[in-house]
Amino acid sequence: MEQDSSHFAVALVVGVTGMAGLSLAEALKSPNALGGPWKVYGAARRPMPVWFPPSTVDSFITLDAMNLDDTSQKLSPISNQVTHVFWVAIQVRQAEEDNVTVNSVMLSNAQLIQQYDTPFREDTPRLPYPNFYHALEDLAASYGPTVTYSVHRSSIIIGASSRSVYNALLTLTAYAEICKHEGLRFRFPGTRYTWEHFCDMSDARVLAEQQIWAAVTPRAKNEAFNCTNGDVFTWRSLWKVLCEAFDLEFEALDETQDFDFVGLMKGKGQVWDDIVAKHGLHRTKLEEISCPDAMNHVLHFGFQHVCSMNKSREYGFYKHVDTLKSMKMWLQRLRQMKIIP
Repeated sequence: MEQDSSHFAVALVVGVTGMAGLSLAEALKSPNALGGPWKVYGAARRPMPVWFPPSTVDSFITLDAMNLDDTSQKLSPISNQVTHVFWVAIQVRQAEEDNVTVNSVMLSNAQLIQQYDTPFREDTPRLPYPNFYHALEDLAASYGPTVTYSVHRSSIIIGASSRSVYNALLTLTAYAEICKHEGLRFRFPGTRYTWEHFCDMSDARVLAEQQIWAAVTPRAKNEAFNCTNGDVFTWRSLWKVLCEAFDLEFEALDETQDFDFVGLMKGKGQVWDDIVAKHGLHRTKLEEISCPDAMNHVLHFGFQHVCSMNKSREYGFYKHVDTLKSMKMWLQRLRQMKIIP
């Protein structure tokens, strides 16, 4: 599999510890390799064996290609770098039908590495793995022609509630409050790529207005629309807003030490209980209001998460907000609701 790129060649060898994989990695790192010099990422299901020459790869990735979440988490951070994927992995079952299924799933999961041009448009092809949003869209479309519908594709939604499954704002807020309460550094838990590159968000008010607009606009029937704030931000700039809001010291990205954000958050349930009691907040549980796994995934994106709002503008929807100002407003709203201090 080959992708166009103006950058130097970067290979991902999946199955690098097998006979074919090891020889391929060695050939790629050879000074005489065609198309070189190559940067080589090697991936395998099990950790690097003691006999494997470390100099053969620039980075070794342990992942289970049968596990979509694990594959996504491990490959997303490098998806913006990889120009070539070499597939030499295999799992063998007794029945050939099972071999077809298992190995197809593995390759399909690893295809998360494929790149799409940004900003994402409504007609950007679907990724080749299950997504319940796609199932709902297809189901809604099947109800026609007697029932019309519209699809609203948000980015990271920011709003005020303690009962949302994926609540990025409350996750970051709880993290900030825990750091403040315990005197911890408010470290950015993502990568340099996400720290420096653009992302977008969806203010819940914009999403609400777009849904109402589409419901009463005949031209919007049976159409899908991206719904973001209409601007972009960097996580570096957003981190400064959070530091100001919670009176925490801002510090630049620290790549010198590993940081297990998910592990930290999952061990702070009692600390959050103490914060709730101290400030007389509505009683909430940290595991119910935060989504550290999902947040960690977002902060390790290897691409710029930016959606085009051109179609919405062409159809007549013009609402937009400033994301950083929106963030401050929603934090104040959460305080008024006594969900956060």
